[in-house]
Amino acid sequence: MQGIRIALFGAVSGMAMIAAGVVQAQDAAAATEKKPVAAVDEVVVTGVRASMRDAIQQKRASSAIVEVISSKDIGVLPDVTIAEELDRLPGVNATRDRGNDSQAAVRGLGPRLVLGLVNGREVASSEPDRNVRWEIYPSEAVSGVSVYKSQSADLIAGGVAATIDIKTIRPLDYSGPSLVGRIGPVYYDGGQGLPHYDPLGYRGSLELIHKFNDDLAVAVGGSYQSQKNGYTSFQGWGYNDAHTGGSPPTLNGVATPTPWGAQTEVDRLTETRGSVTGSVQWKPTNNFELTADVLYSDVKIDETQNQAWYGANNTWGDWGGNNANNWDPYYAGAGSFTLQNGDVVGGTQAGTPDWQRAAVTNAIAHYTEDKKLVATGVNGVWTNDNWKVRGDLSYSEAHRTNTWEAILSRNATSPSSMSFYTGTGGAPWVTASSSPADVNSQVPLYGEADGPEHLNDALGAAQLDFTRNLHGDFFTGVDFGARYSNRIKSHDLYQWYPAPIVGVIPSGLLSNFNANGLNVPALLDGDFNKLAAAVYGGGFNSSNAVFQKASYWRVRETDSEAYAKVNFKHDLGSIPMAGNIGVRVVSVWVQSQGYEQVGSAAPDAIDIGHHYTDVLPSLGMTFHLNDNNVLRFSAARVIARPPLDEMRASRTISLPTAIPPTGSAGNPTLNPFRANQVDLSYEWYFHPESLFAAAIYYKEVSSNIGYKTSTADINGTNYTITGPFNGKGGGMEGVEFTFQTPFYFIPHLEHFGIYSNLALADSNIKEFTPVNNPLPMVGLAKTTAEVDLWYSQNGVDARLGFKHHSPFTVIYGWDASKLTTLESENILDFSASYPITHHLTVRFQANNLTDQVARFYWDNKPDRLARYDTYGRRFLIDFSFKY
Repeated sequence: MQGIRIALFGAVSGMAMIAAGVVQAQDAAAATEKKPVAAVDEVVVTGVRASMRDAIQQKRASSAIVEVISSKDIGVLPDVTIAEELDRLPGVNATRDRGNDSQAAVRGLGPRLVLGLVNGREVASSEPDRNVRWEIYPSEAVSGVSVYKSQSADLIAGGVAATIDIKTIRPLDYSGPSLVGRIGPVYYDGGQGLPHYDPLGYRGSLELIHKFNDDLAVAVGGSYQSQKNGYTSFQGWGYNDAHTGGSPPTLNGVATPTPWGAQTEVDRLTETRGSVTGSVQWKPTNNFELTADVLYSDVKIDETQNQAWYGANNTWGDWGGNNANNWDPYYAGAGSFTLQNGDVVGGTQAGTPDWQRAAVTNAIAHYTEDKKLVATGVNGVWTNDNWKVRGDLSYSEAHRTNTWEAILSRNATSPSSMSFYTGTGGAPWVTASSSPADVNSQVPLYGEADGPEHLNDALGAAQLDFTRNLHGDFFTGVDFGARYSNRIKSHDLYQWYPAPIVGVIPSGLLSNFNANGLNVPALLDGDFNKLAAAVYGGGFNSSNAVFQKASYWRVRETDSEAYAKVNFKHDLGSIPMAGNIGVRVVSVWVQSQGYEQVGSAAPDAIDIGHHYTDVLPSLGMTFHLNDNNVLRFSAARVIARPPLDEMRASRTISLPTAIPPTGSAGNPTLNPFRANQVDLSYEWYFHPESLFAAAIYYKEVSSNIGYKTSTADINGTNYTITGPFNGKGGGMEGVEFTFQTPFYFIPHLEHFGIYSNLALADSNIKEFTPVNNPLPMVGLAKTTAEVDLWYSQNGVDARLGFKHHSPFTVIYGWDASKLTTLESENILDFSASYPITHHLTVRFQANNLTDQVARFYWDNKPDRLARYDTYGRRFLIDFSFKY
């Protein structure tokens, strides 16, 4: 962390010198006669440039340390979803799911420590924890986003990293065109060349805002997209390593970890997203305003998967099992191998008996997912000269249903030799002496049906806030209020393993293919429904699926919060200062239900409760050094409530008489992530559209949450349990720089400009695994940078954007116990729009022009491949009609 400390020291020193210089300049200016300044013609800005100017104005006016995205006109934002816009902000990194930006890490902390709000309200989520997938929000439905990096007592508790608040359109406040429509094709070249697949999709939207009069207005909108974002993937299954619970073979007496196996995969999918938004805003008097809004989103995925599993029964990396003599390279049947950092990352297996060879299982699978979200609320505000009263009622619910069904088979005889490489320095590959996807010799295996799997989340909340203006010389006002929410999230899973009814799959139902860029043997293919009917007799029937009690959980969380905040102002010499000091008290009750299985006995229902209370003080101060320079300071205690799925009561444990008693479980008694944080931000607004900002922060995380093996008392017996636990935290520090401006100071380039930011972060906070080399905390990217060059004039907008992040830890899918590292990425995007007429605009967008792959690795070791996903580039062209 030494480099960050040097940078922090330099930034603090720089801020102090700038502040001192500003004060000195003010004193000098006061002693000097002012000269008349020549009038400057105002530059009228529109489009993306107007949005950036408005975002700067909102940032400047805020009492908090905040990043702002603004869109006064519908469809102005150049990106398709808000997730893509968030990824451009200082210190924000979005992870990709199927090639699309999805969840956000902020300031080196992962999505679990980011609180997501819509119109100031916490919302339900179709994720098992409480994370928000930001890609479900189309940019056309959003008027702005605020990313609060400092905490205030009046903010809902839950954002240790940041609080992200999306604002939908408020029709009375809207001043842009009243009817906006957009439609056009979108093309993902990652699916190019895949059989029976067309990667061309489309998207469209329509928004209508109507003002009946100055007191009443409505906004109604909808969007729909069908994207064909097919891609290829190579996935490692982890390593047989003593530090991760394995028993590796030895080489010359030294334990040498080997891969458990891997799979290659081609996903041909159609992902559709439909959304509807609506709002009504009514202001019958100057003192009262009522707003009601609703958002509905439905995301469906229909995905055909062609997979090959290398090393079934753990025979690939072990080269004949755990017998050290058989694995030793001097053994004639072992073939050859390649080592990196003491790990086997490649080799050739040849000459072994068939039963010792790496088995290859072919999987033709079908995956479906349906995620629905409804979020609605009513907000009323009453004001007079001294009082402001705000009441808010909200309800949201999210539902996810997903099913994975697979037809499994193997060649009658395994390839006589096979080679592979999964280490660093290039794309992974596999070769084989014969095709594992021979259509004439496929022996069917038991099928697999995971699902239907259901996740349901419902959240209702009520909030009441009061503001009293005091008009004092020092104390200017007081804010106080309370919030209550009730949330219930549940999960269940059904499974089934159908038996084959034929000895060999008819060759006429099968084919095989090779995918571009995937350097592996051919993959097996065929019509899923016809194959399922022929192999398993009647196909996959969900009525045969069996309820898995061990996978069921239900968590109810009731959250009561109250706060009080005092606002003040004072002049420190010639420097005006304004601020607030407050406290928020959070009391949370958790009731968790599930099933406990002891040994081989039938599972029994269990119900466990937990309660915690936190007192969260906060202080914020803003110093107006002069008209264009602002210094902000903030200090607060913050929390992020535990992931809901990790508070599940379900557990599977051995008999208490076992030596030692062991098991795996959730943890209903988890306490929240807790941290104390300090922020300092300097902002120089040197032009109406220009900003230089430098921010430093430090967070002391006192309570962390992660997966590990620890002891727990269960029914009076001391068990060794693997599951989520609270544990040691640590320090997190960082510095962020932002520079944006049009090139007004360069002749003939005043319509060009730059937006850029750089974030550096460091931390000694570790995850709890691997035990010998723990991963950095989820989300910690030591370097994040964005550079955008833009052009804007007379409705013509263009932007070339480059994003870089260094490696950081991510959660592998939905299972928080599976941690991987996402390697550094460099992504180049381009967008441009041109007004054909006053009402009609055409837009072109190209994403991931660098064709950046997403490479993940296990166990904090780059040579241990976890995933290698090739998403390709995305191209979009659409036409917008505004009236």
